[in-house]
Amino acid sequence: MTVSKLIARQLREVYFGKNWTWSYLQQHLEDVTWKEATRKLDAFNTIAVLTYHIAYYVKTASAFLDSGVVEGSDKLSFKVPPIESEEDWQQLLRATYTDVETFAQKIAQLPDERLFEVFGEEKYGNYYRNLAGIVEHAHYHLGQIVILKKLVRK
Repeated sequence: MTVSKLIARQLREVYFGKNWTWSYLQQHLEDVTWKEATRKLDAFNTIAVLTYHIAYYVKTASAFLDSGVVEGSDKLSFKVPPIESEEDWQQLLRATYTDVETFAQKIAQLPDERLFEVFGEEKYGNYYRNLAGIVEHAHYHLGQIVILKKLVRK
């Protein structure tokens, strides 16, 4: 198995399961209602904002694999579209899962040699750093989502 395929597998696992921790996003989001997802607690981000935020980087990196141009903004990554119904929330989740699978397919097709090339600009480092970083980023925010879900339901 190539390193690219391993990264793609790890990305799928943090979203859909069978990762080393046995904790994954779909598992923790599947029973969250739109009201729970949008409930603001203190100064914390909402579950919806964090879900959108991690999906934003998946979508941005996926677009880079198509275009070779890095287009994204940290500020925009927290600007979740309005969620005013269960359908809005479910649409965000469906789009997130579809985008992740598309991205994983693109990653799996990369030759391993590309992993050590510059990811758009020197300041971003190489492909490996960015692709593995997106997996790490999802795990980081997964932990926050798990805690927020418990607090929202307390």
